[in-house]
Parts: sequence; C-alpha cells; structure tokens
Amino acid sequence: MNTKLKNFGFGFLMLYLCLCSAFSCKEKDDNTVIPPIDTTTNIVPYKTDVVFWLTNADQSVKLKKQHISLLFVDSVNQFPTITVDTTLTYQPIDGFGFCMTGGSAYLINHLPASDRDALMKELFASDSASIGISYLRVSIGSSDLNSTVYSYDDMSAGQSDTALNNFSLSKDQPDLIPILKQALSHNPEIKILGSPWSAPAWMKTNNNSKGGSLKPEYYNVYARYLVKYIQGMQAEGIHIDAITPQNEPLNPGNNPSMVMTAVEQADFIKNNLGPAFQSANLTTKIIIYDHNCDRPDYPISILNDAGARQYIDGSAFHLYGGDISALSQVHNAFPDKNIYFTEQWVGGPGEFAGNIQWHVKNLIVGATRNWSRNVLEWNLASDPNYNPHTDGGCTTCEGALTISSGITRNVSYYIVAHASKFVPAGSVRIATNYPSVLPNVAFRTPDGKKVLIVLNDNNTIQTFNIKFKGKTVTSTLNKGAVATYIW
Repeated sequence: MNTKLKNFGFGFLMLYLCLCSAFSCKEKDDNTVIPPIDTTTNIVPYKTDVVFWLTNADQSVKLKKQHISLLFVDSVNQFPTITVDTTLTYQPIDGFGFCMTGGSAYLINHLPASDRDALMKELFASDSASIGISYLRVSIGSSDLNSTVYSYDDMSAGQSDTALNNFSLSKDQPDLIPILKQALSHNPEIKILGSPWSAPAWMKTNNNSKGGSLKPEYYNVYARYLVKYIQGMQAEGIHIDAITPQNEPLNPGNNPSMVMTAVEQADFIKNNLGPAFQSANLTTKIIIYDHNCDRPDYPISILNDAGARQYIDGSAFHLYGGDISALSQVHNAFPDKNIYFTEQWVGGPGEFAGNIQWHVKNLIVGATRNWSRNVLEWNLASDPNYNPHTDGGCTTCEGALTISSGITRNVSYYIVAHASKFVPAGSVRIATNYPSVLPNVAFRTPDGKKVLIVLNDNNTIQTFNIKFKGKTVTSTLNKGAVATYIW
C-alpha cells in the first residue's frame, strides 16, 4: 500500500477514535459526563454544578445561558476567589424592577394586543422565558414622564377642594391601571411603590405644578388625598405596598415637582400622614426621603423624631449624587428600619458598556450590599425620541425598552434582568468577599438556590474562582462582562 495512503488511513482512524471518545456517554476520569450531540439543537449536553448566564459589554452576548460545564472540585490556583457563605445572612429582598411611568404604560398599552401580551409575559411572568420583574414604582398623579401634568384633584385657578369631592383616578384609567392589572395577572405578588411628584397645585405655596411647597393648612387634606389614592387603587384590585410622601423633595426644577424639607416631612408624617393611615386601617408602608445619596442627614433627621419614626418603614434613595455607601450610613443609624433603592436613569443615547458596568457595580451589587431590599431602574419604556414627557420634564430618559414599530431592549433591561430573573422576592442576601475588580453579591432564594452576580470591572479578561463549602469552580469573564451564576 502507498505510504501516503497508509498514513492517511491511520490518521483517519485516529480522528475517528478521538471523535468517538469525545462524544461517547462513557464517564471520564473527572466524572464529567459528555453525552452525544443532540442533533435537533446542535448543543452538546453537559454535566454542570453551576448554571451560568452572561452579558458581554460589547453586546456580543446579552443575557444568554452559557453551555459550559462548571463543576465544584478540590482546587488550588493563583486566581482571585469569591467565597460564598450561606451561614451569614443580611436583608430580605423585595424585588427588582422599574418605574412604570405613565408614558411607559401608554406605550406598552398601545402595542398591538398580541405584542403587548407577549411583552407583559416576558417582563412579569416567572417562567424560563421571562425576566420576572417583581417590584414596580408608579407616580401618584403624573410624573415628568407623562404626556401632561395632572393630579387627581385639579381645580381652576383660585379654587380649592378641601373635601376632595373632585378626587378621581380617571387620568390613570386608560393605560396605567390596565397595565398594572395585566402585570399582576402574571405575578399577583408584585410590590408596587407609589410616589407623588407634586401635590395638587391649589395646595401649594406657588399654586403651580412646578416647585413650591405644601401649605401647612393643607397637610391634613393632602394626607387624606393619599389615603383616597391607596383606597382607589385597592378598589381596582391594585395593592399599593408602600408610598413615599414626595419624590426628590429637594429638587424643585422638574415638572411636576415640590419641595419638602426634612422638617416638613417629619411634621407631615407625624401629625397627618401616619395618623391618617392608622385611622383608615391601611397597611401601606411609609418610606421617607426618596432622593440622592448625598444627603443621608435628611432621612436620619426624620428618624430621630420618635413621633414620626413610629409610622416609618424605611428610607429610599437615588444615586444622582453622593455615594451608595450612604445607604449603610442610614441603616447603621437605624438598623430596625428598611432601606430601598427606588430610581436611577440611563441618559439617552445610552452607552451600553459603560452603563452596564456602572449600574451593576453601584446598584445591583452596591445597593444590595448596602442593605437595600430592592433595586429599581427608571422608566420602563420610551419611544425613539425619549417621549412621552411633560413640558419641562426629562427629555433624554432612555427606557429599558424603546417602543416604536417594534421593541428594542436597552441596557437597563439587562441590568435589572441579571437580578430579577434569578432572585425572586423572598430571597435573602448572603455573605461574599469582594476581590478587587470583581464586584459581586450573592443571594439564597426561597427554594434554596444560591445566586451569585459578578461584574468583571477590570479592563482585561479575568479568571476567578467561586468557592462554596470548600470546593471551587473556576470561570472567566471578558472585560466589563456581567454574569449570574446559579447552583
């Protein structure tokens, strides 16, 4: 036989044996089972201890399950190690989600019915094809991301309605209320937080939707207004889990907006809102502040007032100023009061890599490591021109979804989904260490699964270990990548 032909035959035989070995169902020495290829999916089934979902900063992969075998083994290597410890627990988790602005509800509700229904299922259901949003924030009256400014009791100039006879939720009936009902049909346990951007203009010092303060003579009326809101939503089958008395109380520049100092908020809660909730037998929580991390003195000063403190569940924060560690500062001052993170925008046009790194590091990881029970990104949906918004409202707020003739999923969608899909309400944060360039946070879910969210904050590829009960798994992330590991 020709020598070349003999060599070819031997090479072919060796290739055949290698392929047989690679795809046989026989157990290898490391106990990894590699069954034959499933020709219907072109995916090689594999044995793994850890399921791994990935988003790369360059958008080459976005929230995709990785078909990689990650097995816990006895291993010692030079890579940094994240150690997960379920014996040390922190705060319970209420959920992850978005602010369902009036504009978001309008855009979603005006999709073709089949598209709307499929999107709502994707957002709020708990099946494998959905992202499991479990917490929403809504505005009490309009926010600046409604098409128009309104309250639930608007009056003509010079008129008032102290009996609240004119109170009505009719402006929320076309879009917001139906969309909330549909979300609740997928998950009846979704927690909903209500926040007013302003009291009705006739209650304010400047008789205007923008800026001004609540007149002291209307404190009692405004408390009753908020009670009527909660009762009205309950009549629609929508339970408001909590409210804040004022969105961004130190920001008079939005439309609508209203200034409420810490002294005013303490007075309002102590002498009006708290007693009104109590009298109406409401279980809705009162959460204070709802503004930036640069003023932890604001919630602390209110909680220092024992008369107000008795009615308060906790404090809420945004991060347009200050440092996320302010949440721990307030927690440490009042460890019996809860901490929440209720808003952070992405300015359009969003830069995917920078935004996913900053938001995961500071919010998904940072807020929860600083005691927050939730993390909410800002508007769920906008159109390609960042509409709708009020005259004087935010003109560049990019939604997690861009809705026009189709639906585009933007960076906020993936920021939240890396947590909401895997960390349901009722989970609890568990201990991990924090190696440099690997911001991370871990949770134990109600069914006992461990979930670890990791960001590679390095500007190069990073290999690292996950250690649990003395054994390790080794994984590698590209620069800026985010991964959720579940076992």
